[in-house]
Amino acid sequence: MEPLLRYIVTSLVDHPEEISIQEHGGTEETVIELRVADKDLGKVIGKNGRIAKSLRTVLQAAAVKQGKNFTLEIVD
Repeated sequence: MEPLLRYIVTSLVDHPEEISIQEHGGTEETVIELRVADKDLGKVIGKNGRIAKSLRTVLQAAAVKQGKNFTLEIVD
């Protein structure tokens, strides 16, 4: 999932070198933590959380294909 998420987020932010993605696996669900530069946080979340919701939707669609569950957390 990390390459897909990195590809999408890189096109959204001004400082792609500050993107950090960590996966924390569990038995039922994998949590993906996304960190970006403070100035880019609003671009990743979007108005009313629309972009964040879209990112989660794309991850869920890719997860179904792999038979897994992913949760995206955008960390300040």
